[in-house]
Amino acid sequence: MGLNSPPRESHAVPAPEKQQENVTWLVTEFVLVGFSNLPDLRTTLFGLFFLTYLVTLSGNITIITIIQVDRTLHTPMYGFLAVLSLSETSYTLVTIPNMLAHLLMDSQAISVPGCRAQMFFFLGLGCSHCFLLTLMGYDRYVAICHPLRYSVIMRPTVCFCLGALVFCSGFSVASIETSMIFSSPFCGSDRVEHFFCDIAPVLKLSCSESVGKALAIFFLSVLVVLVSFLLILLSYAFIVAAIVRIPSAAGRRKAFSTCAAHLTVVTVHFGCAAVIYLRPESGGRPAQDRLLAVFYTVVTPLLNPVVYTLRNKEVRVALRRTLARSREIFK
Repeated sequence: MGLNSPPRESHAVPAPEKQQENVTWLVTEFVLVGFSNLPDLRTTLFGLFFLTYLVTLSGNITIITIIQVDRTLHTPMYGFLAVLSLSETSYTLVTIPNMLAHLLMDSQAISVPGCRAQMFFFLGLGCSHCFLLTLMGYDRYVAICHPLRYSVIMRPTVCFCLGALVFCSGFSVASIETSMIFSSPFCGSDRVEHFFCDIAPVLKLSCSESVGKALAIFFLSVLVVLVSFLLILLSYAFIVAAIVRIPSAAGRRKAFSTCAAHLTVVTVHFGCAAVIYLRPESGGRPAQDRLLAVFYTVVTPLLNPVVYTLRNKEVRVALRRTLARSREIFK
């Protein structure tokens, strides 16, 4: 080749290290790591989660149906319980079917818009759940502390407006948090160390500095969880003060029994929410985070119908009455 010959085009591929330094890869879809580190247990986990999901759906649908068909349960307290069961059903639909599908498939991919939608509905229903439990606590406060004015204070139009406010507030918080997380592109790794799109594992993949966003989201989470819980505590402080003034032991037991199921659900829900969202960064322990999330997204929704059917006498009586009526129809 002569000295004046044009240089040949080089087909050499730059070293991976050099490529990584010079190019920023924008993520167009995420890979949900999920339970891929437990390949031998995936079939077992699928069966376990699927059965739990069926029981959860059956329990919540049963509660909604009983409240709908039994006229003795057409009160604000049980109306809110039906909404809670519907909210729980929707909440599980956001995460569990996708998780079950990924346990059976080789592909664990989810698009960025799909991830955003999943996070929005997950956070919206979770925040609404906190506010709804607060509203149910207020309902018990009015029923026990102001029984003569209960039907006026908790009339249907007021209950509808309060219910609408609960979900508008919950999804407003979700919209703010989701917009903050997805306001900048994602680059580098596309691996989400979780089985669904939760706040912390997705935020770690953001191209921009995420410390400010993390603090703002943490503050909002504290506001939702802590304020809701403190309002429930305030309601029960007035309830306890009213109950101890009831002269008969039977009257006190009856008043406490109307609150037992709600208190159990509040303890489980806010306990899990505090452990997951109001704790320091877990660092390199994604497996622990996934285990906590399984309890929060799979086990807790199962507890609600179980608690409300076992701890609430009126629901148990209505269930027996409905079953007896059904047997008579099919005779």
